[in-house]
Amino acid sequence: MSDGLTALPMRDRFGRRIDYLRISVTDKCNLRCVYCMPVEGLPWIPREELLTDDEIVRVVREFAALGTRRLRITGGEPTVRPGLAELVRRLAAVPGIEDIALSTNGVLLPKMAAELRAAGVRRVNISLDTLREDRFERIARRPARVYREIREGIEAAEAAGFDPVKINVVVLRGWNDDEIEDFAALTRERPWHVRFIELMPTGANLEIVDAFISADEILARVRALGTLEPVPGPLGNGPARYYAFPGAPGTVGVITPLSHTYCMRCNRVRLLADGQLRTCLFGTHQVDLRTPLRAGRPLGPVILDALAEKPERHYLQLGSDVGSGGLLALSQTGG
Repeated sequence: MSDGLTALPMRDRFGRRIDYLRISVTDKCNLRCVYCMPVEGLPWIPREELLTDDEIVRVVREFAALGTRRLRITGGEPTVRPGLAELVRRLAAVPGIEDIALSTNGVLLPKMAAELRAAGVRRVNISLDTLREDRFERIARRPARVYREIREGIEAAEAAGFDPVKINVVVLRGWNDDEIEDFAALTRERPWHVRFIELMPTGANLEIVDAFISADEILARVRALGTLEPVPGPLGNGPARYYAFPGAPGTVGVITPLSHTYCMRCNRVRLLADGQLRTCLFGTHQVDLRTPLRAGRPLGPVILDALAEKPERHYLQLGSDVGSGGLLALSQTGG
């Protein structure tokens, strides 16, 4: 490891190796997807409570010293944070960091893809829940022209050299489930990795919980298109299971937080935009890093103590926000 870094891997009390940090750089977003954020938005975090670039870099340095090797930049929508490429460049230079990925809705990628790739982002996940402009307006609650910008963003990501390019699709019965086959068919023609994601209930999306579709049903419909074989899938840190059609350049993945939990393989914690460290997406446990950070105190002991309290699993329940860890909206954590 560069600079003589020899930190042992972090492990939680259940023996899981935690080497992956997701960093929410903003709570703001330029879309209002029905499953992710209320149409009116949320009370934004005051500017003075947001971590600065310098503070984020320091947190990452302390995580890297403990064994973290992989980062994912999230939001809200991370590309709306001013100076994102420069922040990525600084994070990529932290000794021990080996991989940086980005989760985005793709709206700003036509202008930013090349710059972000040059700064050090290697891989990108782009959210796209429909292939139809009219439906985009209903799901994302933004004009159809924004849909066209996202499609251009996917092309820009591929042209910039991001590898892999993953497309995340939250499947909603009665909203976009008749497009499952169309999305899967994309993987036969393009080197894209389409991941179907089950709806995750939070406080602000309970009115659409009857739109839940399990990954088992999704895969059954994809298999109607032809032979679908399990494959290792593209490089990544996430919980998706992957499949592919024979000879296809892309893959079909499923992410199953409700029907088949994957908590036993959890390898991550989340740094929220206000400096809270959340040890489980849908858990109630989080620890304040901003206060000791701004007081100039070492973060290593705080991080390790937080890891010791990381829960074994989440308790999501279909039709209820009881197991959502108090989340009002997924945009608050970056998913």
